[in-house]
Amino acid sequence: MSIKISNFGKCPNGEFAKLFTLTNSNNIKAKLTNFGAILVSLFVPDKNGNLNDVVLGFDTLEKYFNNDICYFGSTIGRNSNRIKNASFTLNGVKYNLDKNERDKNNLHSGFNPYNKRLWDYSVNEENNSVSFILTCPDGDQGFPGEFNITVTYMLNSNNELIINYSGKSTKDTIANMTNHSYFNLAGATYETAMNQKLYINADKFVEIDNELIPTGRLIDVQNTPMDFRKEKMIGKDIDKDFEQLNYAGGYDHSYVINKTKHGIEKIASLCDDLSGRKMEVYTDSIGVQFYAGNFIENNKIIGKENCLYKNRSGICLETGFLPDSINQPNFPSPILKANEIYNTTTIYKFV
Repeated sequence: MSIKISNFGKCPNGEFAKLFTLTNSNNIKAKLTNFGAILVSLFVPDKNGNLNDVVLGFDTLEKYFNNDICYFGSTIGRNSNRIKNASFTLNGVKYNLDKNERDKNNLHSGFNPYNKRLWDYSVNEENNSVSFILTCPDGDQGFPGEFNITVTYMLNSNNELIINYSGKSTKDTIANMTNHSYFNLAGATYETAMNQKLYINADKFVEIDNELIPTGRLIDVQNTPMDFRKEKMIGKDIDKDFEQLNYAGGYDHSYVINKTKHGIEKIASLCDDLSGRKMEVYTDSIGVQFYAGNFIENNKIIGKENCLYKNRSGICLETGFLPDSINQPNFPSPILKANEIYNTTTIYKFV
């Protein structure tokens, strides 16, 4: 177990960003930067013991400066996912956010995202972890309350990359954070993730309209292409003529986890037969957004090793509250009360 710290490059404000390399006893390596609290790389052995990077992203810091399109590896906050009409009412006060999607709705909190900020950091060699710390002033991104947040990444000997979010606000606010890594277990430069097999422990998903905003209805996955309760190849049904898939160009939907307890439990898995890699996802969250990377290539993004990323070359499993929860009275509430502790954990485990 070890942690190495190096310079990753210079930020637009002249400060240097750091690159942290966490290595566990099985030679798995996670590379992280305090620019955006981003997961840059995750090297995992295949069935023959060969290491390969399994998350999409970039080789240089400079390319992360424009990472507010696909959000590769990013920490997202205060609120991940979408808010209808970029506004919400809390305690009788209406709050207006950036209209950064379709000039109408709010996506991942707006134009000044957490993944473009330089975070403070601390290292814990005993736990093989690095913590990123950010203070967001009252009114930041349009949200109420000064929000103090710590995101900790820990890589342990059980091949678990543990991400913990802990924070507190001076006023009632929204707290719904996530990690936006794109996984391809065949490798970060492999052209597709559609041959990989996915399992999601969810009987229902969130119905969306043609702007990808929730209608408020939860739909049963049974007898639909949305059913991943039994492991199946992602590409099997993704192009079926199904209204929900047509709206999103494939999978970009939030699933309601079949929770059996309040704590952390297994909610999903991803398997690649080609490499023999398998990843399990554990969380205490009530939902997971499954995004199949349907629009990556529209942005002509050159990624790692000068690879031109294509649509569906990586998939996201973003844990958290359901989208637009603040405006949906039937969804669990993402409201964090003043001076109460926000605390949630997600684990990506390789088995």
